[in-house]
Amino acid sequence: MTNLSVIAAPAPSTERAAGTRRIPPNIALYVLASIVVSFLAASSAPTPLYAVYQAEWGFTPITTTVVFGVYALAVLAGLLTLGKLSDYVGRRPVLLAALAVQAASMAVFATADGVPALMVARIAQGLSTGAALGAIGAGMMDINRPKGTIANAVAPGVGTATGALVSGLVVQYLPAPTHLIYLALLVVFALQAVAVSRMTETVTRKPGALATLKPEIKLPRAARRPVLVAAPVLFAVWSLAGLYGSLGPALVRGLIDSSSVVFGGLSLFILAGVAALSVLAMRGAAARTVMLTGIVALIAGVAVTLVSINAGSPVGFFVGTAIAGVGFGSGFQGGIRTVMPLVTAHEGAGVLSLLYVVSYLGMGAPAVIAGFLVVHAGGLFTTAREYGVAVMVLAGLALLGLRRRSSVRPATV
Repeated sequence: MTNLSVIAAPAPSTERAAGTRRIPPNIALYVLASIVVSFLAASSAPTPLYAVYQAEWGFTPITTTVVFGVYALAVLAGLLTLGKLSDYVGRRPVLLAALAVQAASMAVFATADGVPALMVARIAQGLSTGAALGAIGAGMMDINRPKGTIANAVAPGVGTATGALVSGLVVQYLPAPTHLIYLALLVVFALQAVAVSRMTETVTRKPGALATLKPEIKLPRAARRPVLVAAPVLFAVWSLAGLYGSLGPALVRGLIDSSSVVFGGLSLFILAGVAALSVLAMRGAAARTVMLTGIVALIAGVAVTLVSINAGSPVGFFVGTAIAGVGFGSGFQGGIRTVMPLVTAHEGAGVLSLLYVVSYLGMGAPAVIAGFLVVHAGGLFTTAREYGVAVMVLAGLALLGLRRRSSVRPATV
């Protein structure tokens, strides 16, 4: 097994010579985790607002899923072109640039007057998220590998959950619903940029940064087989997240017969919130056990959800969503923990970016297809059933692949 004690050299001493007081490493880890939370919260913040935009601008469900899918594709582009950049130029420069672009996207959201502005904001948001995810995740592992591995798995769920619910509450109960949530996030990003500027760099610069901008799928030898084990699981669990992020609000409104945007964000909040809790609950279990638990819970949760949709049961729908949330969190955590402990510090951002590429492909592509089917095929509930069955089939294939590769010994960090 690859030596897990490899930690990048600290930043050059010129920082200390300049007399800048740096944030302690344990605080820096929480700052980095908070950036994942805020970026993913910002990505899910528009979810409860799609109904508001649709009512104001008169677009179809296809447009909703395209706006959602454009974000996922932009994240993929950011991951493939900028995901490894921080391994060469340092974590801080990449994060500061990503925070600046993210703040700019919030300003575009807050002033949007039509679908084109939403598209621009989602693309900018996605590119900056893709650039930052690898740098943040690798930076947390530079500081503390065991804690960083867990934080990489729990922070996305916390961010997605809080963004969906808080946005719904703001829209429902506070003035200027299509402006306030974005302006609040803009302030958060500005404060985080100040904190990042006071962090100690965790990797030394090295030549070759420009070459990393060319999209390339490159894996260290030690991580190749574990990635083959983890990738199907990551794709399956994030496909479910794509369903809830794009069609979840409409499904809930149809089941409850309510126009409340709080209910629109509630399903995604439950899915992602339970996912985050399951990461914490299973952090001491072996990575393979966590992945198996995730796959089984995903299949069971989606099955309960589909039965509840057929029966028109909102309670059953939310129960199934919670069970599927265990699958989401455990599957994602198991995938991260199977791969990331096997790579060195200067490989971390690139490998983590690849895992996110798989995840966002799973989240974006099926959601766009579902939007097309809602309008041109069987409608919302039929499409949701077909989507759910497809997720269960994906999870079943992942389970077969995991059992076939049982000879692989995943890390238990």
